[in-house]
Amino acid sequence: MKLATIRVDGRTTAVRVEGDVLIDLGAPDVGAVLAGAEVADGKEYAAAGADFAPLVPRPSKVVCVGLNYRNHIQEMGRDLPEYPTLFCKFADTLIGAYDDIRRPAETEMFDWEAELAVVIGREVRRADEAAAVDAIAGFTVLNDITCRDWQFRTREWLQGKNWDSTTPVGPYLVTPDEVGGPRPALDIRCQVNDQVMQKDTTGDLLFDPVDLVRYVSTMIRLNPGDLIATGTPGGVGHARKPPIFLQGGETVVTEIEGIGRLENRVVPG
Repeated sequence: MKLATIRVDGRTTAVRVEGDVLIDLGAPDVGAVLAGAEVADGKEYAAAGADFAPLVPRPSKVVCVGLNYRNHIQEMGRDLPEYPTLFCKFADTLIGAYDDIRRPAETEMFDWEAELAVVIGREVRRADEAAAVDAIAGFTVLNDITCRDWQFRTREWLQGKNWDSTTPVGPYLVTPDEVGGPRPALDIRCQVNDQVMQKDTTGDLLFDPVDLVRYVSTMIRLNPGDLIATGTPGGVGHARKPPIFLQGGETVVTEIEGIGRLENRVVPG
């Protein structure tokens, strides 16, 4: 199954994807559907040209994982971690699959990070293996666009990761049965204009989606619609020699096999 949140008539609504058609479910967004809102098939919309909102516009939390692909850890010159490196994003960072990325004037080091995101489907705390699997409603695509100069001002990364309207997420929630289960091994890539910057497989994750649900839920309750961004593969601009950063005007395309595609223009923000 595929679900999405679209904007229509000045509001958002959750839809089910059936081929080239989006079927209105009568709930305000995918987060509400996962939380148990009543749904019923309604109006149909064409998928082509749909205005996708962030998949879950107001999750209670977005937990992000740093340094979780083996090749990215190596390119950053670090040892493999014993535990996941976690930070959080605020909902105000999130934008839709085709919305503009707002580049802050305050940064000189605006970078891309293609990521597989886990979408939580039920409340879970201190999950064991089985509960973690059951809590995964599906997966989506996210790009953790980062202000590197702000990220590395201190040891804590939050200030580099939480800029308004910079993080595209969507367009679809795809259930695990459609992508090989709760630990999918899928091609992931990020392209800036015509140049492929990142290309890997989610099978290279050091801590996989089930591991992360178990770990995060040990310390904090995970709610329906919460997101866990699982980390980015090698190829970020900061690690290149010489470094490459987004200056404005570029188109950033983020794709994960079987899940979806983000396409976002970088504009002044």
